[in-house]
Amino acid sequence: MNPVFVDVDTGIDDAMALIYLLASADADVVGIASTGGNIHVDQVCANNLALLELCRAPAIPVSRGADEPLCGHWPHHSKFHGPKGLGYADLPRAGRVLTGHDATAAWVSAAHAHPGELVGLVTGPLTNLALALRAEPALPRMLRRLVIMGGAFGGDGVEVNPMAEWNIRVDPEAAGEVFAGWAGQQQLPIVCGLDLTRRVAMTPQILARLAAASGPSPLLPVIEDAMRFYFESHEARGHGYVAFMHDPLAAAAALEPRLIATRAATVDIELADTPTRGVTTPDWSGERKANALIGVDVDPAAFFEEFIERVGAFARGLG
Repeated sequence: MNPVFVDVDTGIDDAMALIYLLASADADVVGIASTGGNIHVDQVCANNLALLELCRAPAIPVSRGADEPLCGHWPHHSKFHGPKGLGYADLPRAGRVLTGHDATAAWVSAAHAHPGELVGLVTGPLTNLALALRAEPALPRMLRRLVIMGGAFGGDGVEVNPMAEWNIRVDPEAAGEVFAGWAGQQQLPIVCGLDLTRRVAMTPQILARLAAASGPSPLLPVIEDAMRFYFESHEARGHGYVAFMHDPLAAAAALEPRLIATRAATVDIELADTPTRGVTTPDWSGERKANALIGVDVDPAAFFEEFIERVGAFARGLG
């Protein structure tokens, strides 16, 4: 059983990642940090609490985190997830409440409670983790593993310029501090960038397989309503009627790193106030201390087989 601490800006694919973790017998979600990004942090908190309620999860602590980057302000929030972050899905307000401490304290507390065992997963901006690193500089040595969904490293038609990947772009200073903190560590963070995550595309056919595996379940309409919006969002951006499963892939890699092939690199992040702000540039030369293991390959069929098996059985159990 892997104790997992999750930092999310819930979002459709963040929600799918949380559901995947809750459905996984080898994951023990010990805490959830909420950060603004796709939507404002208060809506992120509400989404996290409501999802836990819907999934009949145990009393997992949910903490409120940053709603602004380390420097300045976010110019806008993403439009790709709908006004409440979950597309067409509308969850009732949960009876659960937030912890009395912030996400920074939650990160540090979880690391101290599970020294050498905690798996950290960040699928939103890295603001909360950067603040936690400031509070506890030993954090990189305390975690068993850190997995980040973020960045774009070129290849497979993924444009690196002029727009950076969302999670890094909204707070590049935080990303820079996190990568610097992990530079040269024995356990480098596993980074799932757009080059990798765009290889795992949900389709209506795959969603139908998930529905068949789920049977009648209160969870299925939420997934279908969220994914329908996500399909439409991707189609409007020219990707076709599909939905890239960025965050669920990172969640799966957090539990089983061998799911993806990785390559060590030193990642530099553009911090200047230019059109390339937030761009992630990998140095593969090995001449500098590596600060990341960048995901370079994945078997999409194997990922979806595992996803459908776990989430389908979990949803069926809620019916």
